[in-house]
This record gives sequence, structure tokens and C-alpha cells, in this order.
Amino acid sequence: MRVAFFGTGEIAIPAFRRLIEAGPKPVLLVTQPDKPVGRHHTLTPPAIKTVALEAGIPVLQPEKVRDALEELAGYDIDLMVVMAYGQILPLKLIKLPRLACINLHASLLPRYRGAACIQAAIDAGDSETGITVMHVVKQLDAGDIILAKSIPILPGETGGQLHDRLADVAAEAMAEALEPLASGTAPRVPQDEALVSYIPKLEREDGRLDFALSAIELERRIRAYDPWPGTYLTVSEDGKERRLKVFPQTEVIENGPGAGEIDLSTGSLVIGCGQGALKLLEVQPEGARRMSAADYLRGRKPERVL
Repeated sequence: MRVAFFGTGEIAIPAFRRLIEAGPKPVLLVTQPDKPVGRHHTLTPPAIKTVALEAGIPVLQPEKVRDALEELAGYDIDLMVVMAYGQILPLKLIKLPRLACINLHASLLPRYRGAACIQAAIDAGDSETGITVMHVVKQLDAGDIILAKSIPILPGETGGQLHDRLADVAAEAMAEALEPLASGTAPRVPQDEALVSYIPKLEREDGRLDFALSAIELERRIRAYDPWPGTYLTVSEDGKERRLKVFPQTEVIENGPGAGEIDLSTGSLVIGCGQGALKLLEVQPEGARRMSAADYLRGRKPERVL
């Protein structure tokens, strides 16, 4: 079976490696172009490209995948496996492989469709999430389901930690789907459109914390958005506005000051929420290093959340 793998995000690497090591070895990797990274804008390839080159697999990096249809047709593809590729696939490409074009999606469809499904599951307080193997169709994440593998969301788990666990689950789910796809016996279970939620891509500004929410909701959001987009608040400090980055080490307190008010009376950084309060344990002031809240309070006296 001739497999082409489409992927860019690091979550796709375990599934790609699984194909390389256990077969069928991909005949092609399609990934995003190299991009400038860091202060010096060093042109850097996606990590998955390095894996492909080390395994002797050809790599294609079109700016727009629709412009590479003729070249892709030359690979005589039986199966396309897509995960975190980063471009919308045109219908002609979806129909190109002989057997199927499948996607490894990081949620239990139809629960979440879209970009930030891992963060959404933690943020909502879901008890489980997983990987859905589905047929790719023109509509976003709307294809028939082949199979799904679920895992519990662990207490205190961050978005980054769940991302890494789901990467391994994706490799297992893909491997389980290969035989029925090759034999033509893979199921096609339509999604229930009444249960769909669309989750947009997160931007850095989405990480600003709203203390009108409850302490429990904010604790989940801080974990969900770590490491991306991260969470922060803006405080009034000596009459000036200061941004303070927040990390997942927090404690939910049943009672506290009013929403957005800061209580320093115990020597801790406690902020009132819409319900309850949140004790921050680790922060990073704007222009400074990451530090404990205790160290932060030795040199600063925040007055309230803006």
C-alpha cells in the first residue's frame, strides 16, 4: 500500500514514525514550508521533515497544496494520512488516493471540530478526550468516522501534556485502521451534526484571564492554555499597568476577595474570581524571568487586576 503522509505539527510525528518503523513506509511526506524562527529569523524546517529525510522519504513543501496536484498524482497514492498539516485540502486532492484520505483528529468527534480541540477539552472540564480516525471531506472535520480511541484527562494535566499523550494515541489509532482500510472493510459512521462544536484557532490575546469566571474555570483555563497561547493578567502596580504571565501551579480557594481584587494579607498572591479565589504560585512579570509568586511579591505590590 502506497501511503502519503500530510503533517506539520509535532503531534503528527509518532504516527509518521509508526509507519516508517512498522510499515507501510510512506512514499512521501507533505509538510509546510520551512519558516523563519527566533530573533534572528533562522529558516527552520518542521521537525517532521527531519524525520522523513533521515528515513530517506521524499519531502514536498508546497506553499499552496492545490498547486502541487499534478506532482502528487505522480506518486500513485493508495492512502493519504493527514494530521495537523495546516492547509485545507482541495476536493481533487481528497479524491486522489485509490483507497481513502483519512485524518487523525485530536478530539472525540463530533464533540470538537476545528483547531484548538485539546485546549477546549481541558477548558470545558471534560473527563475524557481522544483521537478520531475519519474520512476527509470538504467540510471541516465532518467526515464519517472509522474509529475512535479515548483516554481520560488526568487531574492537573496541561494542554502540552495532553498533546503529547494524544500524539501516541494517534499512532495506535492509525495502525488499527490500516488493515480495514486496505481490505475495504473500514466502517463509515456519520457524525451527529446536532452534537458539533466548532473551536477556532487560539491567538495569544485569548490567554488574557477574565476574573469574572469562577476560580475552577480559571484553573482549568490556565492548564489548558499551557504552553500555548499561555495565560496572563494585567495588574495595577504603583499606578502603572503591568502584564503578569501565569503558570499552571495554582490553588483554588473557596472564599476570597471580590472578582479582580488582590489579597496579599497572607503573604500569598490571591485573586478574587466570580466565584471563589485563585492563589497563584508561579508567575513571570513583564520583562523579567519566571519566578515564584513569593519572589514576585518581595519587590512588587500589585493592587488589583485591570
